[in-house]
Order: sequence, then structure tokens, then C-alpha cells
Amino acid sequence: MEILLILAPFSVGLGLMAVGAFWWTLRDGQYEDPVGDANRILVDDPEDRPAV
Repeated sequence: MEILLILAPFSVGLGLMAVGAFWWTLRDGQYEDPVGDANRILVDDPEDRPAV
């Protein structure tokens, strides 16, 4: 039963770190243009190919 005294604060801390990381990505603008990123994958741009 004493393990709960260790695991409960640890899990709360881990959850707070995950929320903090998510908040950081929101503030950093990681989710600003998901449609453009999805379309950029499908475009066959010759500039992206390695030189032969």
C-alpha cells in the first residue's frame, strides 16, 4: 500500500509534464497549418530530389 505514496505523485507529475509539453507545442505554432503540411507530402517537387 505504501507504493501508492510513490506512484500517485509520480503519475500526477508525469501527467503535468505531458500537459506542459502539449501547451508548449501549441504556443510554438506546431499546429498552425495541418492542411498545408498534408498537401506538401503529396506534391512531387523536383527540387526535393537528390542530385544524380
